[in-house]
Amino acid sequence: MSEQKIPYKIYISEDEIPKQWYNVRADMKVKPAPLLNPATWQPLKPEELAPIFCDELIAQELNDTDAYIDIPQEIQDYYKTYRPAPTVRAYHLEKALGTPAKIYYKFEGNNTSGSHKLNSAIAQAYYAKKQGLKGVTTETGAGQWGTALSMACAYLGLDCKVYMVKVSYEQKPFRREVMRTYGASVTASPSADTEVGRKILEKHPGTTGSLGCAISEAVEAATSNEGYRYVLGSVLNQVLLHQSVIGLEAKTALDKYNVTPDIIIGCAGGGSNLGGLISPFMGEKLRGEKDYRFIAVEPASCPSFTRGKFAYDFCDTGMICPLAKMYTLGSNFIPSANHAGGLRFHGMSTILSQLYHDGYMEAVAVEQTSVFEAAEQFARTEGILPAPESSHAIRVAIDEALKCKETGEEKTILFGLTGTGYFDMVAYEQFHNGTMTDYIPTDADLQSGFEGIPQFPGNEI
Repeated sequence: MSEQKIPYKIYISEDEIPKQWYNVRADMKVKPAPLLNPATWQPLKPEELAPIFCDELIAQELNDTDAYIDIPQEIQDYYKTYRPAPTVRAYHLEKALGTPAKIYYKFEGNNTSGSHKLNSAIAQAYYAKKQGLKGVTTETGAGQWGTALSMACAYLGLDCKVYMVKVSYEQKPFRREVMRTYGASVTASPSADTEVGRKILEKHPGTTGSLGCAISEAVEAATSNEGYRYVLGSVLNQVLLHQSVIGLEAKTALDKYNVTPDIIIGCAGGGSNLGGLISPFMGEKLRGEKDYRFIAVEPASCPSFTRGKFAYDFCDTGMICPLAKMYTLGSNFIPSANHAGGLRFHGMSTILSQLYHDGYMEAVAVEQTSVFEAAEQFARTEGILPAPESSHAIRVAIDEALKCKETGEEKTILFGLTGTGYFDMVAYEQFHNGTMTDYIPTDADLQSGFEGIPQFPGNEI
C-alpha cells in the first residue's frame, strides 16, 4: 500500500477495541521470578497476598500460562468512553528532522486523566467493586495514576485514598485538585499519618519522597482498614496485562497499512506504559515470528535498568511489601526531585527486568534538559504538549531518527506517548527560564541504595 494513503491518525473501529488482554508471560521462555514473602524468603501463596490485593487481581498476577484473558463486559463498555486511542504518523516531526525514518506514536492522552493509566485503573476498581470492597488505597508520582484511579472509583462508587509523592504534591497542585474533584483524598507522602511514614521522616528528614515511600504508606493504609485493598499503577504483572490494550490497538492499526516497526520505544519507570506498548510485538519476537528492536528509556537521575542490580528487593521504602526480582537501585534509594514524577521508582517490572536480562530489549538513560528539548520540539511540530515521562521516549525516538538521517536508512519507529503535560508547566517554566538542572547520581549515591538490598542465599549482588 502506498505511503500517501497512510493518514495522520490511524483509528481502529470500536468493534476492534481488544476484548482480551494479552499476557506476554505465557510466551516468555524464562518466566519472571515469583514474589517472595519478606519473612520467609519463600514464594508467596495466593492466600498470603489476599490481605493486600483483590482476589481476581491476585489470580492475574500469578498467571504465567494463559496468553489471553477475557476483559469483562463492563470494563469493555467503559473503555469505549475514551478508546480506541489513535496511532499517529508524525509527518511534521519527520519533516523538521529531515529524516528518512517513518515515525509513529501511540497517543494515550485523550481522557481526563491525561494518560494511559485509566486502562488499568478501571480494571482494578472493577475487581474491587466485584469483591464487595469499600475502597482502595494507592500511591501516585506525577499524579496521572491517582487521577485515573479517582475517576474509576467515582464511576464505580468506591472510596479512594491516594498517597502522592511529596515533590509532585507540591509541584502539581492542580493534579491534586482533579483527584479531589473525583472524590479522592490526597495525602503528601511521606506523611505523619502512618507508622511507616513517620519512620521514613525520622530517617530522612526533609525528604521530597519517592514512589517507594508512598507505596509503603498506601499498603499500610489498606491492610489496617477493613474493606480496603491496595492497587498499583505500574510494576505488577496484572498492570502490564491491562495495559496490553495499548500495544494490541497499535498493532491492529499498523497492520491495516502493512506497517511493521523496526524500533519500538517507551519511557520506563515501573514499566506499565512500556510493557503495555511492546507486549504483542514482544510476543511475536519470543515466538520467533518477527524481530523488533525494543528500547526502554529512563531518567539518568533514576537509572534502574542501566545502573541497577538484578536482584530480589523490596518494592517499597518501608520494606513491608513482598520482594520482587527486578532491576533495582535499592528500596532506600531516594531519587532527585526531577520532573518526571512517574519515573521516580527505584525498581522495574519483573516482566521487563527478565526480558532485559535475557537480552530481548535495550535500555538508555537520558538527562532531564535534553528530554525537555525534545518535548518542546515535539510540541512545536506535532501540536501536543507531552508529559515529561513520555518525553523520554520522544528524546530517543528523535535520536534514532537522526541516526537514520546520517545513514540514509528508512527505519520505522514507534513510540508511546503516554499522556499530556498540561499539569507540568512548572517544569516547562524552569526549562524555559534556564533554571532546570540535570542530576546524575554518583556511584557512591547508588552504593548506599544497593547496601539496602536484602542478602539471603541466592540473592547476593
